[in-house]
Amino acid sequence: MVGFELNEEQKALCQTVHDFAENEIRPIAAEIDRSMSDEFPIEVVREAAKLGFTTLIIPEKYGGGGLGDLELVLLCEELAWGDAGLASTIGGSNGLGVKPILFAGTEAQKEKWLGMICERAEEPFLTAFCATEASGGSDVISEDPRAGIQTLAQKDGSDYVLNGTKTFVTNGGVAGLYVVFAKTDINKGASAGLSCFIVPADTPGVSVGERFDKMGQRLSPTTELILDNVRVPADNLLGEEGDGIYIAINFLTGGGSAVGAFAVGLARAAYEEARKYALERVQGGVPIIEHQAIGFKLADMCMQIEAARLLTWKSAWANQVDPDSRIAAMTKVYCSEMVQKVTYDAVQIFGGYGYMRDYPVEKYMRDARLLPLYDLTNELLRALSIVPFIAMKP
Repeated sequence: MVGFELNEEQKALCQTVHDFAENEIRPIAAEIDRSMSDEFPIEVVREAAKLGFTTLIIPEKYGGGGLGDLELVLLCEELAWGDAGLASTIGGSNGLGVKPILFAGTEAQKEKWLGMICERAEEPFLTAFCATEASGGSDVISEDPRAGIQTLAQKDGSDYVLNGTKTFVTNGGVAGLYVVFAKTDINKGASAGLSCFIVPADTPGVSVGERFDKMGQRLSPTTELILDNVRVPADNLLGEEGDGIYIAINFLTGGGSAVGAFAVGLARAAYEEARKYALERVQGGVPIIEHQAIGFKLADMCMQIEAARLLTWKSAWANQVDPDSRIAAMTKVYCSEMVQKVTYDAVQIFGGYGYMRDYPVEKYMRDARLLPLYDLTNELLRALSIVPFIAMKP
């Protein structure tokens, strides 16, 4: 028997996060989005960390919430209803650095690093995932040694020395810990020679480069990360040399449920604004919701959001029971494209007003545009859903 009823703990989590989004995130989101400064709402993120939002899926024995992927998508949906950028920063911190450690870390590494993330959470102590480079992103899977990641990690005694530049780093400049992918064998392909390292932000040689001026999700900082002779102990290597590809693909394909939740929350926000406006705006002597062209748009938006939420929940459930990269890919692709349509239609329902920054739907449409791009692009995920490209390491 399949059931879709949330338990009392999950309902309480949804309400807590929704109240936080309504009272703490929404009042500041529009103004920071408009700002041309590098302002980062650190106090809001700190309050989220105090509530356990940034450490939700870390097991209790390391100091975290001990909850699962289903609870994570509930968190991410409500945060994205408040602001998609802050959802990426707060909710995403559960996955960006935490999931690679959970997947590939030894017990000693989990105790040390997950324990540190929890102990210092209220600073806040966020995490970041550093794979993409200016010369290569999705071609991490290539077997051509010239392709993909060019950052090098060279063994020097009991340490590794990292050199390179990462780009499009979510939480760049505000994270306390970076999970960095680098080549340990330049003679092998982009995948076979790839390894993964835990790099604290205060390690000598780590610096933040350009902070990108983005179209949307402007409350979440996205930067370059520069690694200049960064020396880390061999104990900071996740898994073994060459395991980086398995860690990266596990993260990128398994993150579909979180991206799906961001899309659902953002789409829900756009739908609610469009419906409210359609009930209030009068044309031809009646509210425009009574005109079939508008009423049908709203009906379609509602159906698409509900379908996306169910797919997101299925993907999260699979992550906890029997991870399925195809379901994760489908979730990311479907939901991120659903939110494009829903936010577009929300602007259309507002008419000319929807194009103005005085109304929130303009921002929602800009925020939505990033979702098909980050992690693996939708084009690549479509291909990988059809063609198995690499055997996942047990």
